[in-house]
Amino acid sequence: MDADFWHQRWQQQQIGFHQQQVNPLLRRSWSSLGLPQGSPVLVPLCGKSLDMLWLLDQGHPVAGVELSQVAVDSFFSENHLSPQACQQGRLSGWRVDDLTLLCGDFFALTPESDAAAGFAAIYDRAALIALPPAMRDAYIDKLVSLLRPDGQILLITLEYPPEEREGPPFSIPEAEVFARYSAHFQIEKLASETLTRESEDSSRRGLLGSQETVYRLQRR
Repeated sequence: MDADFWHQRWQQQQIGFHQQQVNPLLRRSWSSLGLPQGSPVLVPLCGKSLDMLWLLDQGHPVAGVELSQVAVDSFFSENHLSPQACQQGRLSGWRVDDLTLLCGDFFALTPESDAAAGFAAIYDRAALIALPPAMRDAYIDKLVSLLRPDGQILLITLEYPPEEREGPPFSIPEAEVFARYSAHFQIEKLASETLTRESEDSSRRGLLGSQETVYRLQRR
């Protein structure tokens, strides 16, 4: 998926993937990681997700990486935050207290960056499912390079019959999660639920009937 696709989606506000509330599976599953307060968390392809504010409220320094400047600006303006500019290698950044948003290509983030000096955890609700198959292994390798040796990932995927719709978000079956991640991680399936009209906000009505699954991944 090229950058122009995502820039256009944000410019035209075609952002049905954005949730208007904190993800329920995040709320229910985050404690399973057992992270102490102060453990830094990375949110790749973060958009303007409210999940970042929830993680911040749990006592974690949070770094989000997002391609679209529109998304970054919207996050700060909609949450009435006044960030200070910072630069992290090839990525432009904005910081408010323990929250940093970096704008640019996620693959340009390096472990040597101040904002990426070893994450205790990565929260992925919208990154893997946004990437076409050809990019997924390189994405996972990048995650591994940014995690501490004892780091963890909380991964949330979607699964639906591929013939019913075209991604993104792409359908990621359980077998693919184990096939792609098992070389680097021990994988635990924590929960799975079907998206229904009653359980989801209106922004995701197009995904009704999809299966949302959360996994805990622990580095080997």
